[in-house]
Amino acid sequence: MQYFRIEGIMVDEKWTEKNENRNFIEETSRKIFNKSREFNESFKGNGFFFMVSATENIIIIGAIIINEKNIDKFVDNYINAIEFQIKDITIEEIIFKKLENLLHTALRMRYIENQYEILEDFGLIKLSVSDREQNYEEKMIDKFSKNEIYDSAQKYISTETFIPELDRIYKQKSEAKIMGHPVHYMIETDDEKINRELSQKLLSALYYNNRLFNKRYFYLKVCQYDELSNGFINEIYNSNIGGAVIWKIESYGRANESDLADEINDLIEKICRKMKKYRNNVLTIFCLPRECKTIKKYIFENIGNTTMIEIREDFVSGQKAEEFLSNMANNIGIKADNHLYEKLDANDNYLAPDLREIFDEWYDNKLKTSIFPQYENVISAKKYVSKEKISGDAYKELMEMIGLNEAKEVINKALDYFKAQKLFADKGMPIDQPAMHMMFSGNPGTAKTSVARLFARIMKDNNILSKGHLVEVGRANLVGKYVGWTAPIIKEKFKQARGGVLFIDEAYSLVDDRKGSFGDEAINTIVQEMENYRDEVIVIFAGYSDEMEKFLQRNPGLSSRIAYHIPFRDYTTGELCKIAKMMANKKGITISNKAMKKLNDVFNVAALNKDFGNGRYVRNVIEKARMCQAKRLLQKDYDSISQNDLSTIIAADIEMPIKENKNNKTIGFVV
Repeated sequence: MQYFRIEGIMVDEKWTEKNENRNFIEETSRKIFNKSREFNESFKGNGFFFMVSATENIIIIGAIIINEKNIDKFVDNYINAIEFQIKDITIEEIIFKKLENLLHTALRMRYIENQYEILEDFGLIKLSVSDREQNYEEKMIDKFSKNEIYDSAQKYISTETFIPELDRIYKQKSEAKIMGHPVHYMIETDDEKINRELSQKLLSALYYNNRLFNKRYFYLKVCQYDELSNGFINEIYNSNIGGAVIWKIESYGRANESDLADEINDLIEKICRKMKKYRNNVLTIFCLPRECKTIKKYIFENIGNTTMIEIREDFVSGQKAEEFLSNMANNIGIKADNHLYEKLDANDNYLAPDLREIFDEWYDNKLKTSIFPQYENVISAKKYVSKEKISGDAYKELMEMIGLNEAKEVINKALDYFKAQKLFADKGMPIDQPAMHMMFSGNPGTAKTSVARLFARIMKDNNILSKGHLVEVGRANLVGKYVGWTAPIIKEKFKQARGGVLFIDEAYSLVDDRKGSFGDEAINTIVQEMENYRDEVIVIFAGYSDEMEKFLQRNPGLSSRIAYHIPFRDYTTGELCKIAKMMANKKGITISNKAMKKLNDVFNVAALNKDFGNGRYVRNVIEKARMCQAKRLLQKDYDSISQNDLSTIIAADIEMPIKENKNNKTIGFVV
């Protein structure tokens, strides 16, 4: 299936002038609509033609064609059917997105009745923007010369597998319409750039040797979390008869490849089932990370008798590695020297990206020392990164908060770790995102939720989390009323938190004394989803210290997955006074010196009470003081009240709390 945009110029030179008459436009539109409908009725099984624009002297027509073989004849037949005379006709193959735009314009101009019915008739509705299950790229095959294509094999050191296949493609150019695909392909590389370039060069070689007749191809990235329907995958293949579909399997740095394989098996099975159905009509290319043996094996098990050509990068060392570096230097007109070769380890094997990085570092240094020595002392990007401060307002806000030393220390350690990975990846430090799940333990009012919210934003500001939002839940949001409800609810919460932080407040409330309860189901599901989303969701459990310890003991698997245990200690009297002053200042209020001394006494007394609320208590004290201030000012003469009176809390506005005793456990204020 192919889509076309046909453009031409009306032979009638007075056409534009005629279109200034509204009656003429309406009559012409009805005529085109009716004639197009008649034509498409007779054209069924071959495709669909529709007028897009006919109000100017430039005429635009859209077309969906099942078989491209007779496109010129089909266009002539349609133009004759609508009784137009058009010259200088150009026919352009287009992607689906452009087809949608043409249909939208045609609907607006009343040349078609319903664009979605047309898409549904041709099995294209799931590709439309309104019903799309998965983002994808749809592109046209570029034209590259034979030399350019062979050079790519040399450039990315894939000569052992890619060049033999290129030799086979160029050996015999098909002169007839494609009869089927003798082979399909699997490209194995960890480098996204190499993957794309080899795919593009391979498709170019196939298309311009008549091994493909559709110039369009799909490029889809899929991972273990994607849930694609059979209908969507079928539309991908059905809409691209004669073209190609590229499936890029994403690992997202998963350390255990077998775990990834287990999670993506169902999706691979769906893809392979459709691939086999369309294997003679649509070319399939699988792109996998290197050494992805389990997934590769599973693909081979599901494609039946389909022949798969593997294209992968070669490992080189010694003389071959030196030759590669030397060729890179020659290509830019510079001579390689011993300083370049010294960077090679005789015992190591290298891929093309490794060698290019070695070369780039050497060349950068050579530019600044030999060719342009005036730049020798200019700071490098790596040094810049090492000196770069942590970005974002959220980090600044956290650092300005009173106390919270343990939380600040952990967050700084995490940021330093990710920064070190960026800096030292080229020196062999493995790139991996460790589990960052945390436990916040402490009494109410110690800023656990506030820190969690800031932490999420900090991770986003520093490109560690993609979204940086906080999803806050408790038992009521996680545990279902009936058997079987809990697990789906929790899975949905993890999906909502993808790219951010899932904050489970009073997590110990999930635990109850009954074995096999809904709480157990909740905890087990949380443990499972923590592993499934370990690279995309950070889970923070929060609650009272003692209860949180009991909570962790309930499930050993849970405890082992929590990397950081952060205590949120009760604030000291001095810290509470600072918090009070900060809260007041944010509201434009000043606390007098005598009032501050009284606040010190207030917090000393209140902290002895069992249900002391820490930061929340401070907020209540300040709000109560402002009420007392208002009452005090109302008793004064209006004209005597100054601006200073309005913005100052004095000692009289501060009320002492009731000291808790054995017979009275209430925290309140003296009235």
